[in-house]
Amino acid sequence: MMSRLATACGAVLACGMASALAPRAAAETAPASVSTASVRALPVAAFLDSLGVDTHVSQGYDIGKYIPALQYLGVRVIRDSTREVARLVTLHRETGVRADIGNAGNLDELLAAGRTLAAAGALLSFEGANEPNNFPITYNGRKGGDRRSWLPVAEFQRDLYAAVKRDPLLRAYPVFHVSEGGAETDNVGLQWLTIPGGAGTVMPAGTRYADYANPHNYVIGNCHGYLDNQPWQAADPVLNKCWDGLYVEYGRTWARGYPGYDDAALRTLPRVTTETGWDSVSDPGGEPVQGKVLVNTYLAQYARGWRYTFIYELGEGEGGGGHQGLFHADWTPKPAATYIHALTAILAGTGTPPSGRTAAALRYRIVNRPPLPALPLPATVHDLLLAKPDGTFALAVWGEQVSGANDVTLELGARHARVAVYDVTAGTVPVQTLVAADRVPLTLSDHALIVEITP
Repeated sequence: MMSRLATACGAVLACGMASALAPRAAAETAPASVSTASVRALPVAAFLDSLGVDTHVSQGYDIGKYIPALQYLGVRVIRDSTREVARLVTLHRETGVRADIGNAGNLDELLAAGRTLAAAGALLSFEGANEPNNFPITYNGRKGGDRRSWLPVAEFQRDLYAAVKRDPLLRAYPVFHVSEGGAETDNVGLQWLTIPGGAGTVMPAGTRYADYANPHNYVIGNCHGYLDNQPWQAADPVLNKCWDGLYVEYGRTWARGYPGYDDAALRTLPRVTTETGWDSVSDPGGEPVQGKVLVNTYLAQYARGWRYTFIYELGEGEGGGGHQGLFHADWTPKPAATYIHALTAILAGTGTPPSGRTAAALRYRIVNRPPLPALPLPATVHDLLLAKPDGTFALAVWGEQVSGANDVTLELGARHARVAVYDVTAGTVPVQTLVAADRVPLTLSDHALIVEITP
């Protein structure tokens, strides 16, 4: 299922790990700057719910290996086919994951599998044909996709959407679009969720295809290298460079240049990614870079408006060749699995907010660490504010800089009782803990830190 494109404490502060684990009082500082902005926090559960991975249950692989792997990762959604639906139910029962499902044109089988999964609480969504440019489908006796007419692909997608939305059990579940619709040969309108009037498409205006756009915006894209801001740019809804992103699927199709949404509409278009990834052998940087890039990808995608992001793939070598797996072929975790585990474990929160307190918004800003206040914040520094159920904030701050590092300061709008800094490459124990803090020095390079703030 390939698209057309085919440190520990030192990372945060110059201190030893032992000293980093002990809480310490913040140094006396002037009150935090009044220029800090109030930022609305997003529920941490919504972010965790967005994290997905591609599996191959339908190809007969041993789900006994999948269960501990998914439990370790902490992701909450998977993507698979419909041939082994009972095993998908078992995965849900053992791990809690819900499944996005699709197949190559068998509508009855897809709907039946959806009903089985929905009854078990294991269904996430339905998906249209997977990359018909690479894997043509047959629908109603006609083959479509690749260099043929894409009418059978469009008719299957139209009929899938209509069937789901008129089914009392299934109508609440979302339908994801065809992937790689930008390869359509004839203008059947797959660059639209619903074809508008005047679009000039082969399929009629008003044809409804999907609730969510669905590119396969692989992070490596067609860039042939490891670049600054690679995950951030791959997630950009209007960028038209070396990424197979939203623009070339839904703005102007990459194969024939058929027009779709304008930039303003693309920025708010409901969207998911059902495949993205990084090969730890053929892509630059080896296994550690794969892990850092993929954690950054989860964060960048969600921060830029993607509802779900599925990484290809769970196990090494499944579903084809390559080394995109999060786990080795013997099911030992690669750094990618270890870093994703750290991300989900750090963010996982239980309990309820104390009476009268909710984690709705936080005043903060990130600036260059003095004595460099006049310099702009590097464009490779990004942040995402999340709120845990217990009333604490989890601020993800990550760098996407291939070489070098940036010293910055997190300025808070008030003193906070406890601030703990985690590094996803260093595990699930804080690398720095402050008490009564309104400023936190951070060093950002090519991966993510999580700053947990207790009001």
